[in-house]
Amino acid sequence: MQIESINNISAINELQFGTGINHAVHEGRRADFALLLSMFSNDVRDNTPVEQIDKVEITDQSLRQRFDLQSPQALQSDQSSYQISAQQAHQFHQGGLASAKLAHYLIPEALVYLPEQTHSLPEDVYHNLSLHQQRQLGEKEPKKLMPFDLYNQLVEAQRTFQIRAQA
Repeated sequence: MQIESINNISAINELQFGTGINHAVHEGRRADFALLLSMFSNDVRDNTPVEQIDKVEITDQSLRQRFDLQSPQALQSDQSSYQISAQQAHQFHQGGLASAKLAHYLIPEALVYLPEQTHSLPEDVYHNLSLHQQRQLGEKEPKKLMPFDLYNQLVEAQRTFQIRAQA
């Protein structure tokens, strides 16, 4: 019966024994001290306090919103980039370099102005493509293959037309 009660003891660390280990050391009871130490768990994960940490997703957008920052500088130009550049050029001519810098910091212009409608290819590469390749780049959806039962559909459509024509 004592063996069963010893097997049910699940001591993990010295806090569960209170001052029992201290008294065993001070009083020189080596057997009690050895017995208490042998009941400790050998798994280090039992001794290490682990707290569940809530992982908060920090994205660039959430940080920009939190610190009230502008949207990032555009890497590639679009139609609105030309208006922004024109406004900054106007600011430069009217107020000088400081005014142009302020306009750039408030609404940054695109880093690079690439030609439009070249499907993100350099202009010289795009114009070296054949017209067929240029047309293929412009297609949004891939070509659909002919349905496998096209002949049956055509025959059915012809019969339906003939029935309607006779009626």
